Amino acid sequence: MKYMKLGSKPDAFYAQGNCRYILHVSSDLATDVTIIVGEVKFYLHKFPLMSKSNRLQKLVSGAIDVDSNEILLPDFPGGPKNFEICAKFCYGMMVTLNAYNVVAARCGAEYLEMTEDADRGNLIFKVEVFLNSSLFRSWKDSINVLQTTSSLLPWSEELKVVGRCVDSIASKTSVDPSSINWSYTYNRKLTLSNEIVDDTTKVQDRSASVPKDWWIEDICELDISLYRRVMIAIKSKGRMDANIIGEALKTYAVRWLPDSVEALLSDVHQQRNKSLVETIICLLPSDKGIGCSCSFLLKLLKVAILIGAEDLSREDLIERISLKLDEATASDLLIPAQSTQDTKYDVDLVQCLVHRFMMNENIGQDSNIVLKNEKNTDDFVLGHGPLLNVGKLIDRYLAEIATDPKLALSCFIDLSQSIPEAARPIHDGLYWAIDIYLKEHPILTKAERKKLCSMMDVKKFTANASMHAAQNERLPLRVVVQVLFFEQVRTAAIVQNTNSSGSLEVSRSTTNTDEDLEKSEPQPMTLQKQMSQLRTTNKDFQKNGKLIKEGSKHKSAIQLLPSRSRRIFDKLWVVGKGNGMGEAKSSETSGSSQSPSSMIRGEVKESPSTARDRRHSIS
Repeated sequence: MKYMKLGSKPDAFYAQGNCRYILHVSSDLATDVTIIVGEVKFYLHKFPLMSKSNRLQKLVSGAIDVDSNEILLPDFPGGPKNFEICAKFCYGMMVTLNAYNVVAARCGAEYLEMTEDADRGNLIFKVEVFLNSSLFRSWKDSINVLQTTSSLLPWSEELKVVGRCVDSIASKTSVDPSSINWSYTYNRKLTLSNEIVDDTTKVQDRSASVPKDWWIEDICELDISLYRRVMIAIKSKGRMDANIIGEALKTYAVRWLPDSVEALLSDVHQQRNKSLVETIICLLPSDKGIGCSCSFLLKLLKVAILIGAEDLSREDLIERISLKLDEATASDLLIPAQSTQDTKYDVDLVQCLVHRFMMNENIGQDSNIVLKNEKNTDDFVLGHGPLLNVGKLIDRYLAEIATDPKLALSCFIDLSQSIPEAARPIHDGLYWAIDIYLKEHPILTKAERKKLCSMMDVKKFTANASMHAAQNERLPLRVVVQVLFFEQVRTAAIVQNTNSSGSLEVSRSTTNTDEDLEKSEPQPMTLQKQMSQLRTTNKDFQKNGKLIKEGSKHKSAIQLLPSRSRRIFDKLWVVGKGNGMGEAKSSETSGSSQSPSSMIRGEVKESPSTARDRRHSIS
């Protein structure tokens, strides 16, 4: 820290209680004026003071006219301690100025009008020289000087000390890192270090060793009002990267915002925390798509909601988050619900974020994208990675909130359907979320369970999800039958591809859409042939011992069929025999003119010809 010494005479002040006395160094002359600053009385001599201060000249002359030797200075900037510095300078005593007292001395000198017309080389002139030539050229001294200005308002503002400090700090942050030769605080992990090239040469790239965000931690010590001015000045220069601005705001928020909700909402600091959050939101980069991570913005939104920040600030955050929602995690979205809501988390807010994300991506009403996904999946994934990420995010979020017993089914379904089908090429995540919801809400009616499970497409399950669903007693029976059917058709395709049989019929069936299956239902002979081929192929493949080697991804359905599927099919067969085909088409097994269970039943119980005869006789 830089400093400047003024005067050469020894200090002759001494204290007695609240009174401070001065003994003249050259004589024993008695004091003839008393100056009262705050609660402290200074017994001084008129001549040294009047020779340096135009204001004291006027005040002493006025005191003589009223026959008094007391002068009252109730509003002296910096109080008694600062007046002592100015008085010592008038007497020529030794005074040391530094970054912590120079602003007070400058304000006091201005108050006393210690200008050049009163005496050459007066206090104002010397302080200005010290500020401009030393302190404003130093990085940390500029910050220390700025910190002292808060207690000296409005004097420090009127004298433009605050503005000059801010400009000095902002200018230094824009300097090329290779030109930085002053010390700074940087506690975060450095990514680059010196490299030893050989025994004699040591490469030390200054621009690489000094990070671009070297200044962030030092200005975090500033009060929020001063911090705001510094950041505005840095942004106005237009040289700072938006990502560094975002990192600086995040570091400041972590530095000053309390960790606990109780401290955040305490009566003592709630107003300060509210001002801090609103200021940080105001300082966010103008380009809403860059600058801050989505995780930080969501945490800031949580705090803004808790402390009751202004609606405009919250709206700004919501808009920024929606632009990069694909970068968020499910835990980031767990925003506590407000007191007026019944649920544990604010699901409506998340649905609003998803809706805005879809609007920004121009996906919400674009049906052509779904078409493109069906025709060319690779191109879709490459072009719409953010959409797929949001699809995974919402499925994970649904799994998190599904444990809330107060979460309404309609709310769960609405959020699930807030993303287009193209965002969910695999339905495993949706299945796990639905399973958790069924487990935590056992009182759902049969119709509600059916409505909930209708959102899933079992053809988009992986082997693990199919294996779990086939044994899941919480699912409607119709869903379990569909899982078993499509898993066995998928297995058949793998078996035939392995044997190089070239059977395109089974291979195509593994990727059929619902439309293809509906088209095939009026042709029972074709399906019976497929199931007969499937049974024959499975037997041959098991004899050769090759089925186990296909891996866990495709053997789950075959392992389940001997136990779980036979029990389900037997149960359905009993229902069909007891009630007739018309009654068998209940709400559990309805949905097409020929359900998968009725198809498989024909394979298990009778030959293709017998099944065909029975089907024609029933119809």
